Amino acid sequence: MYITYRQKMILGAVALMVLLVLSSTVAYLVFFEEEKTTKKVEAPLIMEDDRISPLTNQGLIFEIKRIRHRGLLEKIMGGGFSWRSPPSFYFVTNIDDQEYVSKNVRATAGAKSETLFSMWDTMFLENKINRDAEEEQETSTLTLTLFERTKGGILGLGLLGSTDTEKESISLTYNYRTGRWEGDDFFNDTDGYGHYLGDTFEVWFNVYQTDYDGDGIPYWTENNVLGTDPMIDDSILDPDQDGIPTDWEWRWGYDPFTFDNHTYLDPDVDGLENSEEYKMRKYFANPYHQDIYLEVDYMQKKNFFDEPHELYEETRQIMTERYAQHNICIYIDNGWPNGGGGDYVRYYDTVSQDSGMMLQFYENHFADDRKGIFRYALIANKAGFCHPSKYNRYDTMAVGTEYNLMFTFLRKSFFGRGKRLGQASDLMHELGHSLGIGPWNVGGNDNGTYNNGREAKEQYLQEWGNYKSVMNYYYIWDYSVVDYSDGSHGEGDVSDWDLFDLTFFQQDAKVVEDPGFELPGEEEI
Repeated sequence: MYITYRQKMILGAVALMVLLVLSSTVAYLVFFEEEKTTKKVEAPLIMEDDRISPLTNQGLIFEIKRIRHRGLLEKIMGGGFSWRSPPSFYFVTNIDDQEYVSKNVRATAGAKSETLFSMWDTMFLENKINRDAEEEQETSTLTLTLFERTKGGILGLGLLGSTDTEKESISLTYNYRTGRWEGDDFFNDTDGYGHYLGDTFEVWFNVYQTDYDGDGIPYWTENNVLGTDPMIDDSILDPDQDGIPTDWEWRWGYDPFTFDNHTYLDPDVDGLENSEEYKMRKYFANPYHQDIYLEVDYMQKKNFFDEPHELYEETRQIMTERYAQHNICIYIDNGWPNGGGGDYVRYYDTVSQDSGMMLQFYENHFADDRKGIFRYALIANKAGFCHPSKYNRYDTMAVGTEYNLMFTFLRKSFFGRGKRLGQASDLMHELGHSLGIGPWNVGGNDNGTYNNGREAKEQYLQEWGNYKSVMNYYYIWDYSVVDYSDGSHGEGDVSDWDLFDLTFFQQDAKVVEDPGFELPGEEEI
């Protein structure tokens, strides 16, 4: 059959149209199939509802999670015996002009008595105060005031009575719509949301309102900001499937309907990714404030006469204060409730890094789900090192008590003061290695050449004498230091604080310290 030119043109046009339709259909299917797997989860349509608390009786809860007195370091560094007497203090809350005084305890029978905190740190002694609010009340004003009691008379025995002095006051305004507060503490401030670093006291707290579904997100916010259901608990929902539930993402300013890779996000660069910050939320973790976590175990005593291998409370407070002075929170688990620290391990006279003996404690007493979050320390009989237990990561350390006792005797530090200062120096030194300070990047670190005679000592002091740090062997047992250097002491000084890398304990180091490793080790890099 003969096909005319006109018919050929028509058939060609039809074929082209069919081809275009088929290609468009394939492109459509491919595009939307791909989009279906990558498309952002859309937030539900938000319906405006300006009510504040229609589902429950409106009220406010003020939790005082922890109060730490900052005065121990000054007392124990100053000598004498005053460090042995912990402070006595109490708090007063005022919520919308309703006052509560923590020291005034009302018994069920109507009797009254006084109970004060007599300690340096109230960690795990939480308190809370409830306050009824007017229905649809928009804001509440809160004040937390801390008073310290000092006894008068000779030697402070209270023979002439006592005096209560106001030491700290924190004022806040809570917004029932947004669930946020502002004032002396606010979201994304420098010392952390729900954390207040004052001159005398450091305080951790939380404020929230009654909430029908118990997820802590206010009704108004769920309806008008997030578009979530105020009758469903968002602490168990994860609409963007990024592994972190809606309530945590809301609290810290993330969009719960946009996927965030929280296993890699570390906005405060402290080595704890957001997924780990979420895991540690019960223990004060803040994704925008640098935190250090340290688990501590103890070695068993050899016999009845052996010195206890333990972490002194004063050591913990010295270390906590030194880091607080640089706006870093260190949390030391040496026996937390439901924690992992405080185990007693097998006795050895000496634990050395070369032997790799720490591996047995690291494997059997340090939980796998804590590795990469916590560093691990052992209070042993004779020890003093920070050395990798797995791979080449400096997350393991050990210090000895007998080591401290020897230098305590030489320094003539009586009544336990020297043991506590020495233990703090030792632990801070080894912890400094896990923060990235080594003899390969700071020549005055772990450098013992000053012991090689008079000339070597003079040369050492000329080069490293101003490096006044616990990382410097020359000063580690000088109990007038017990600190890292800030670089302000003159020529040759180095600022440890500026060199610290809080993520270092998660990284494979550039140097491998084998049993033949010799200091300083720059050539090993």
